[in-house]
Parts: sequence; C-alpha cells; structure tokens
Amino acid sequence: MHVEHVLEIAAPLQRLWALTLEVEGWPAFIPTISSVERLDGGPLQTGSRVRLKQPGQAARVWTVTALKPGRRFAWSTPLPGTLLTGVHELEPTDLGTRNTLRVELTGWASFVLGALLRRQIAGAIAQENEGFRRAATSLDATGT
Repeated sequence: MHVEHVLEIAAPLQRLWALTLEVEGWPAFIPTISSVERLDGGPLQTGSRVRLKQPGQAARVWTVTALKPGRRFAWSTPLPGTLLTGVHELEPTDLGTRNTLRVELTGWASFVLGALLRRQIAGAIAQENEGFRRAATSLDATGT
C-alpha cells in the first residue's frame, strides 16, 4: 500500500533538497513533526538513524535506506507486522521543483494498517508538502 502527494513548488530544486536533508529543522515548518534527533554524526546518508516524534504517536527511529543526492531520499521504520517507508523525490520543472512525498507500507499487516491509516497518512503528507512549500518560498521573500 502506498499514499502519495505531489506538489509543484516555485523554488529551485537545490533549496528543496537542502530543506529535505536538514531533518532537524523540520519541526519549525512541518506541523506533523514534533521533534527530530539525529542519532549519528556527519551528513545524512544511507544507514543514518533519526529519532522522530509526531503528535499523538510514540517516537520512532527511522533509518535512511536510499539517498540519491538532489533527487531521492527514503527512510524506514518498523511497525508490528509492517515496514513503514517515507520517500521524498524531487524533480526540476519549468516553474521550480516537483516535490513528491510518498508513504509505503509493506509486510503481512500492511493491508489492514493501510486501510485504517490511509486517510490520516494522506492528510499528513499533504501538510508536510505544504510545509516544504512555505519554507522554500519564504526564503525568496526574505532574500536569503
């Protein structure tokens, strides 16, 4: 099961990519994220681990599973009977950047969990994409 939200953002891909990788800054502009703590040093890369807390949920450790600079970032966290994967894909467009956020659920319990959470996940990733849009375009407004 997967849920996807696509938004074209009037900002350069490099700006969106920097915001995507700066996971510790997400709580400042993404309302679905309460706190983020990097569990290892250095740049975000495959194998990096992050403790992420979302409102009304227990904190979960996410492990980066894929990173293609400037294009794709994916990480996963286990749930009972399911692996939850979050994917960020960026693509340049004539107007700026197409930002695709996707949540994938795999495993024996993914069908049931997906049916129960599909609407909640869709709403959350739409809010997250809007947060990325606001953060990326507000940089233009401030000139930074």
